[in-house]
Amino acid sequence: MTQRINVAKNVPEAYHHFIAVEKLLHGSELPTTTIELVKLRASQINGCGYCVDMHSRDMKKAGESDERLWSVVTWREATVFTPAERAALALTEEATRLADRAAVPDEVWEEAAQHYSEKQLGLLIVALAMINAWNRIGVTARLTPGT
Repeated sequence: MTQRINVAKNVPEAYHHFIAVEKLLHGSELPTTTIELVKLRASQINGCGYCVDMHSRDMKKAGESDERLWSVVTWREATVFTPAERAALALTEEATRLADRAAVPDEVWEEAAQHYSEKQLGLLIVALAMINAWNRIGVTARLTPGT
């Protein structure tokens, strides 16, 4: 497939604001590993090949093991994630698949709240909103994985 449009080039003002939020997230108290895990899982759900490729590569460069990378898609069965990471991944699935329920179940929220502070939960929500927005840009613009 051929890329349809370069959003960053054509709407640089929006792109720069998105990048500012990403910098805020990566400089925050939310663990970088958690941020990257939820970005990868949401991207898998949304079918954004560009983002799956990018976040997998970023995680590998940061020292993430192949087993953990391969297991994100089957995180419920995998034994390589911490309870906090599993709670974040569950929240990711619910927040990404809102059309399936139109609400995040209380039990998913309560589990996440056992592992993250209110500030971290707020940051996690922002991270989920951002990756879902990035995925929509990537899929609609047909961004090419590996570029």
